[in-house]
Amino acid sequence: MRLTAQNLSLERGGRRLFAGVSFALEAGEALVVTGPNGAGKSSLLRAIAGFLPLSEGAVSCEGTASREEAIHYLGHLDALKGALTAAENLAFWGAVLGGGGLPAAVALARLGLAHVADLPVRALSAGQKRRVALARLLVAHRPLWLLDEPTTALDAAAQGRFAELVNAHLGEGGLVVAATHAPLGLDAARTLALGLAA
Repeated sequence: MRLTAQNLSLERGGRRLFAGVSFALEAGEALVVTGPNGAGKSSLLRAIAGFLPLSEGAVSCEGTASREEAIHYLGHLDALKGALTAAENLAFWGAVLGGGGLPAAVALARLGLAHVADLPVRALSAGQKRRVALARLLVAHRPLWLLDEPTTALDAAAQGRFAELVNAHLGEGGLVVAATHAPLGLDAARTLALGLAA
C-alpha cells in the first residue's frame, strides 16, 4: 500500500491553515506531524480521512479498494459509549469497521485492560478510556492509521504499550500518520512540521 499527498492546502473559517504539503508513505512507514496549536495538524488528518474538503491538492491510496475502507481514524474524542462495557464498545466498533481483527478480549489484553473488559466505560479513568479507544485499532483490520494526539491521558507504561502496538503495525506493513505534541517512541518515523500560516 502507498499513501500519497500532493500539494495539499486547507482553509477553515477564511484562514489558510497550511499549503503546499506533500509526502508519500510506503508500507511500513510512519509520518509524525508536529507544530503549534492552530497549525492544522488535526485538520490535515481529517482531510486525509476525507472528513474535510481540501482547498487544493489530492490524497490517494494505492493498493486498496478505497481510501475510506483502508483508514482507522482515532481523533481527540474516544468515541465510546459510557453505558456499554469496554468489551461491548470494541465489539460494536469491530462490527462497524468490518472486523477482520482481534477479538475484543484479546485487543483489551494487548493494552493491559483485560481486568476492565466487563466494566462500563463510564467507570474507567481517562487513561483507561483512551486505551480502550486505542484497542479499536486492533478489532478491525485496516492498514492506514490516522492518530490525533494518541497518547493523551496515557501514563509512561501505557505510552510504551502504545509504541509497541504501532511498531508492530508498521512491522506488518501498515502505515501511520500521527499528529502529536509529544514523542511517540516509534522505531522509525519521518517528521512533517506545520507552522502557522501567515
